[in-house]
Amino acid sequence: MEAIWKYRGRILNDEQIEFIRTLIQANPQASRWSLSRRLCQAWNWVQANGAPCEMLCRGMMLALDRAGRIELPPVRRKNPNPLAERRSPARPLIDTTPLSATLADLRPLEFRLVRRTPEEAIFNGLIEHHHYLGYTQPVGEHLKYIVYADQRPIACLAWSSAPRHLAPRDRFIGWGPEARRQNIRFIAYNTRFLILPWVRVPHLASYILARMARLLPVDWQRLYRHPVYYLETFIDPERFRGTCYRAANWIPLGLTTGRGKNDHTFKPNRSLKEVLGYPLAANFRKLLQAPS
Repeated sequence: MEAIWKYRGRILNDEQIEFIRTLIQANPQASRWSLSRRLCQAWNWVQANGAPCEMLCRGMMLALDRAGRIELPPVRRKNPNPLAERRSPARPLIDTTPLSATLADLRPLEFRLVRRTPEEAIFNGLIEHHHYLGYTQPVGEHLKYIVYADQRPIACLAWSSAPRHLAPRDRFIGWGPEARRQNIRFIAYNTRFLILPWVRVPHLASYILARMARLLPVDWQRLYRHPVYYLETFIDPERFRGTCYRAANWIPLGLTTGRGKNDHTFKPNRSLKEVLGYPLAANFRKLLQAPS
């Protein structure tokens, strides 16, 4: 099979592109949304939880249309972009009294999964106003947690699907392009970790990371119907040493190239980040290299 088109890991040949053309011609009154749903059904293109990959499919069809490979019907209506028009999260009204204690005095801690709950607005606001990177709305598979001590928020963690290309990680796992394409969904990426600035508790951060390594795979399996075998994150070595990750037995793997996921120049355009990984299973390499 000759690969002639590639979109976000999916490889198409002439026969598949011709199938899309035929689908469009056979449904002249169908909208772009309807065509993407029909194509997902025809190809059984679904996520691990059974939901069709409609957004990914629409993006692929739009790329083919712009490249002149297919001709989509005109846009019937332009929906507002909720990401572009999203307001910045408001600052939550919570107790900001300085908290200084030992970890033993603070426990037990409560880890709440807050995505799609009323508490998600608190999470978004805390990240926006207290994390140096601020809040950005994730896409795809992602989870958000607030850690509470005696009903008081003390920390936030965000997890999402992993970046596709990350050389230190791929070398560590032993990934080639095909194994990575098939199994990238089995990695969760820690995009944000915030201990609120008025909280001073020695060893709290590494304790939270250790607890998350046990909780996250259970929640991911329940919500997305597939396991997670490996965790990863980046740190900016110009700002942080990553002490809490190292204390929680995360493994330093090396530096990124500084080019970003959409680079086409092969030249650094941002600061280098240190990559750290945390295997969740002793045989993680075998699990991540197995055909899925």
